[in-house]
This record gives sequence, C-alpha cells and structure tokens, in this order.
Amino acid sequence: MAENAVILNNVTAHYGTTQVLHGLNLSVGEGELVSLLGSSGCGKTTTLRLLAGFLQPTGGQISVAGRDVTGLPPHKRDAGIVFQNYALFPHLTVAENVGFGLKQRKVAPAERQKRVAGMLERVGLSSFADRLPAALSGGQRQRVAVARALAIDPPLLMFDEPLSNLDAKLRVDMRVEIRELQKANRRTAIYVTHDQEEAFSISDRVAIMNAGNIVQLDTPEVLYTRPVNAFVARFVGFDNLIAMHVVARNGATVTAELAGGERIDLDEGKTGPLPERFVIGARPEGLTLTDAGHDNAIAGKTHMRSYLGRAYKYKIETAAGVLIANGALSTPIEAERNVGLAFDFTHCCILEDEGEAS
Repeated sequence: MAENAVILNNVTAHYGTTQVLHGLNLSVGEGELVSLLGSSGCGKTTTLRLLAGFLQPTGGQISVAGRDVTGLPPHKRDAGIVFQNYALFPHLTVAENVGFGLKQRKVAPAERQKRVAGMLERVGLSSFADRLPAALSGGQRQRVAVARALAIDPPLLMFDEPLSNLDAKLRVDMRVEIRELQKANRRTAIYVTHDQEEAFSISDRVAIMNAGNIVQLDTPEVLYTRPVNAFVARFVGFDNLIAMHVVARNGATVTAELAGGERIDLDEGKTGPLPERFVIGARPEGLTLTDAGHDNAIAGKTHMRSYLGRAYKYKIETAAGVLIANGALSTPIEAERNVGLAFDFTHCCILEDEGEAS
C-alpha cells in the first residue's frame, strides 16, 4: 500500500461526559478511498468531525499528509469537505461557490478563474457557471459541492453522507461520479455512510464501526465473505448465526450438535477446519429448502413468506431458533409446512463462538 496519508492514533473523543470514540486507530493510504460504515451513533461522523477540526479529540493524535493536525482549527487543515446538505452559499453563483475556498486562500483572480473553469468542466457544469444553487437539481448541487471541495486541491477529501438527500437512481449515478472524480484527482478520501451497498461500490477499503471502535477494516470482498465476528457477519447480510459444537470426528466428516439437540454432519473439505465450538453464519441463500426429513438438513416449519422479486424469503421455525432462507419463485411453500434446511457453503462462513448466535 502507498504511504499513509491519514493516521489516527489511539484517538478518543467525548461529548460532555459521554465517550464516543474509544482509542480509535485508522491508517489510510495516499490516494485511497476508505468508507466509514455503521449505524447511527457508531462514531463515524464523529471521526470525520475530528479529521475536519470541528471537534477536538480528548486523547490521541491525528496526522494528515505527514503533518500533525491534532490541535489545528478547520481553516488550517486544508481539507475539502462535502456535506450532507451540500452547504452551498445561496447568494453566490455556481462559479463563485466553487471558487470560494480559492478566494479565501487569496489565490490570484486569473488563476482562480482558470481553476474554477477547469473544475466546472470536469463535473460537467460549465454551462451552469452563472446560475444560483436554487436553479439547480439535487444532482447538480451535489456536483458543485464536490467541485468546490476539489478546487482547493486538498490532501484529504471528506464526504459526510453526501448522497442521502438524493433519490435512489441518482444516488447510484452520483456515487459513480464521486469515485471517478476522486480517482482522476488522485485524492485521499474518507467517505461516511450508513449504506452498505454505497460503501462497498466505491471504496478501496471499508471500516465497519460499532460503539466508537473499528470492528473490521478490509476490502469489500473480504468483508462480504470473511467477517471477523458475529457483529460484522450480521451487518453484511449473514442473517442466520447458528451455534454448534462438535460431538464426533471421522476424518474430514464432523458431526455437530445444534441448540435443541439436533445433529448434522459437516465436511471440513467444504467448511475448512472446525473448532470444537463454532458458529455458522448463513445468508438467506446459504440455506437451501428441502423436503422434511431430508438427510443432513435442519428440521423446521415455515412461518412467513415474503416476495422479494427474485425469490421468496421464508422465516423458518427450528429448534435452533428462527432462520431465514430464500426459495425459488417457481415452487412457493405455504405456511406451517415442515421442511428441511441444508447448507450451501458458498454463502456461509465459519465464526468463533462468542456467545452471540441466536
């Protein structure tokens, strides 16, 4: 990986007496886009505010482009920020908004005009230079905000849930544009979102946060297939966490017992090595619906069926708890029917038993 452009070292933060970050560590490579992903209150926006200088840490150190910025105010950090509400000046034209940061930095008018024109061309808004923000669509205002952040040529570009005010189709289009602009300008970027699909689609790496800590920082591919614990597994779609313990081994075949006493055989050639106690994380497509009494399947009874468009989603009552499985549209299954659930390990993962399965 390239030299680290952003380093947060053991950073803590408080709101009053409430601690919201607990010794957070994060390193972002030069030119890398890292998303902070998590539910409300996990600490992702606080982390961005610390990087921007809007909030001061109560411990630790923050470095950007090799410079310690821990105690610096926002205007001395030379960072480009795209806010959730865009924060455009309503009385300034598009060109004036994009050039605002350059004017504050006392860039000569001729150079400022040149750079603004270049940025507007890059975001496809050259013909809108003299318009006010009120005359623009949501996507156009978003592009103005990105152009303004990029115009000052910052070492760090930050996005605070920048697409949350757009409709679904425009969100998809704009996240592609943001990624292309970030790569074209080779800018290090931190992107805050609560949308997993958005984070996974644009990021080099994603930091999944919970309770003021980064639980796992990895590429989207690794996060999606190899979560480190039950929290991350649930977050990335492993809806079923099934605790088991080994009762017998015969070569690669392991007999495991579930809650409720039911036993199934597992092939370590498919699962990998299994510890004495473990959890199988299974996506809904990782549980295949079979006939009741099918060999080596978990016994259950259908409880609820939902239509997803591409498949039916079923809630299945089992001795190990309620499990979620997808089924084919061609063979709908009625409620209160006895079924079996077999594992498809292309959509499963093995986790350590941390007492979090249900």
